[in-house]
Amino acid sequence: MDTPMTAESPPGVRNPAQADVTPILALDKISKVFPGVKALADVELRLFPGTVTALVGENGAGKSTVVKILTGIYQPDGGQILLDGEPVRFATAQAAAQAGVTAIHQETVLFDELSVAENIFLGHAPRTRFGLIDRRAMYTRAGEILESIGAEFDPGLRLRDLGIAKKHLVAIARALSVDARVVIMDEPTAALSHKEIQELYELVEKLKAQGKAILFISHKFDEIFRIADRYTVYRDGQFIGEGAIADVGEGDLVQMMVGRLVDQIFPKRERMGGTEILRVVGYDHPTEFADISFTLHRGEILGFYGLVGAGRSEVMQALFGITKPSKGAVRIDDKVRVIRSPADAVREGIVYVPEDRGRQGAITALPIFQNVTLPSLGRTSRKGFLRLAEEFRLARDYTSRLDLRAASLDTELATLSGGNQQKVVIAKWLATKPKVIILDEPTKGIDIGSKAAVHEFMAELAAAGLAVIMVSSEIPEILGMSDRVIVMREGRIVDTLEGDAMTPENLVRRAAGIAEEGAP
Repeated sequence: MDTPMTAESPPGVRNPAQADVTPILALDKISKVFPGVKALADVELRLFPGTVTALVGENGAGKSTVVKILTGIYQPDGGQILLDGEPVRFATAQAAAQAGVTAIHQETVLFDELSVAENIFLGHAPRTRFGLIDRRAMYTRAGEILESIGAEFDPGLRLRDLGIAKKHLVAIARALSVDARVVIMDEPTAALSHKEIQELYELVEKLKAQGKAILFISHKFDEIFRIADRYTVYRDGQFIGEGAIADVGEGDLVQMMVGRLVDQIFPKRERMGGTEILRVVGYDHPTEFADISFTLHRGEILGFYGLVGAGRSEVMQALFGITKPSKGAVRIDDKVRVIRSPADAVREGIVYVPEDRGRQGAITALPIFQNVTLPSLGRTSRKGFLRLAEEFRLARDYTSRLDLRAASLDTELATLSGGNQQKVVIAKWLATKPKVIILDEPTKGIDIGSKAAVHEFMAELAAAGLAVIMVSSEIPEILGMSDRVIVMREGRIVDTLEGDAMTPENLVRRAAGIAEEGAP
């Protein structure tokens, strides 16, 4: 039997189980570095024939980066990929596919106007000896693949005529059309009903019986314990441990996922909120979230935590007027406010620093000063004419408060580091003098020094009476900065944690829907 790793086990220790079986695919001390971020550090992974391995880790643990390395999208900066025990390099996604590695993503791109068979073989259709697409062979082979996974529908049907579940089966058939030996399933049940999930489990059993190695990535512990034979845990881009699912419990995996204390890098601050400034009541959206109600106080930092797909960012976008809820109310200073657009939100004192600062938060082709003053043109213009000196003064006031590092305010935003770009986006919204600032993943992709500067400034904002909502996937950040934490799961608020209840284990349990040990 396997001996499960514990949270105290040193990273990189291999589990001895299946030592006599050569993995179909393995990662040996793989590293990957992006500017300012070490995404992976000497990680390990072993995928065995006829075995489902669950890759487990919180958001930002490195799972997505590993999938991209396995499928040839990213190249590792160190370590080896081993195929049947021999070193191999996947220079392209096509090279990985030719080696039998395929991925079924949560959102696979398919084309409604093409037939099922055309979608399955798009880009690699069988050819005649004259180089033309062999449509007879394509439809015959597509039918065989669909039959092998229990999808009993005509490969000649237009994709637009199928429901979501059948489209998902087409995506799976497409992945298997390259004669896969390794099948990666990345959050495969996200859009499926309970019945369709059970059918997916049956499909996984069929793939196991065919000897395929399956990497199963899911935040849902009930799925992991239902379908996986083995587990591998990553944390902060490091390999923590692996073993047999039969030898661990949910609590063991949670401890391995989060097994670190919140350190002392967060600023000391008095955690005392003032009067209520914002109240959200019964916010619903047709597809993204339901029954969202919470309060926010002056001087408070309110954390929002949840796993991928929990609906946190979607709630914030609705509050900022980017999307429209189907019902619900927003009260600011105890008065009902109607927010139909971002302009309405800014006018009412709510601003939003988005997760994707490059596409949503800034215009990278413009210089720093123009990015900062863009929402405040009324203050920097007179009679319809911009006053350059006033723009520079406003930009200088707010960027200096954030310790922005740049040669000049004329510098094009695209040339700055991720951390400094984030500071510019925050400065832009602070210049509007808001009452509430929403920070969505405020330190995502920035270096540790810039993170500390952002954290320090958040504490200063709260101390000055500004109300802060912080959406974050980083547990130390959530626990180190928040006065209270709202936990979301599948579009709903499942708990609000305060004081001693704010622990890593509680966050992960609530977010993943794991019952307390000993609970019925």
